[in-house]
Amino acid sequence: MQHVSPIIIDLKFARESVVAALKTAFPNRPVIDKGDPANLGRDLSDATYAIVWKPDPGLFAKATNLKVIFSGGAGVDHILTTYELPEVPIVRFVDRSLTDRMSEWVVWQCLHHLRHGALYAKQQQQHVWNEVISQPEARDVTVGVMGLGVLGLDSVQKLKIMGFNVIGWSRSKKEIGGVETFDAGSLETFLKQTDLLVGLLPLTPETKGLYDRSLFEKLHRKGPLGGPIFLNAGRGGSQNEADLIACLQDGSLKAASLDVFAQEPLAADSPLWSMPNVTITPHAAASSEVGALFAHVEQQIVRLEAGLPLQYTVDRRLGY
Repeated sequence: MQHVSPIIIDLKFARESVVAALKTAFPNRPVIDKGDPANLGRDLSDATYAIVWKPDPGLFAKATNLKVIFSGGAGVDHILTTYELPEVPIVRFVDRSLTDRMSEWVVWQCLHHLRHGALYAKQQQQHVWNEVISQPEARDVTVGVMGLGVLGLDSVQKLKIMGFNVIGWSRSKKEIGGVETFDAGSLETFLKQTDLLVGLLPLTPETKGLYDRSLFEKLHRKGPLGGPIFLNAGRGGSQNEADLIACLQDGSLKAASLDVFAQEPLAADSPLWSMPNVTITPHAAASSEVGALFAHVEQQIVRLEAGLPLQYTVDRRLGY
């Protein structure tokens, strides 16, 4: 009988979601669930695959025969920047549900700012009835999306459906039908047109701290929203939070919607919590659905073992 090597699962997700998904996942393959105390100290040397999200520091030193590492999310910076990794392929999680969740968050926040969600909520709390507020249409607002991978492209398409004027930026030029796009050499031109900036970039050495005062001050300052607005659901390390807070305080930014932060959970004493022009969500824009993650991994393993190439592999030089 052919030996089937186990899959290691080391996911710092809600424990109950992992346990529930494992009831039906990988029916023909043994699983080493690192979240189960029964597996503490277990030999990992015969495992071929590992599914990880912020795994234990010693995992890769113990799992010496891995063929593939699967990230538990769309991002891989949590692996690339923290661990000494074996020279094996790393696969990102790409899934319809994750993509849809991110696009929903982006569209929700753009509409929130377009239709004065924070102001009307404040009026409700104060029992104030005042409808005489400028109401620009989506077509009057230019949304600039930074990051045109799977998540960014879907967000661009859905923002266009809502009527926004959408432009896109990526490190290298992307061609998107009906959308003006910019690359690294034309970042300033992109920013000058942007009323509502959406950050969906991966975290790499080039993007670390990219969203800073010098970038925010290049955004369009006379748009229909009364000032530039910043949304970030990419990676917290891409924003300079000291500059971000200062720009929100002095009016360089009118408002922000933030799902990611340099330190997570966001520190209780961060000024961002209490700023009236900031909307905070707890890294929940596109949470990985564990069942979908395991189905994605199973599909990739089937491809590999059938002699087909893996999909969504990471270029370590680029960091995504």
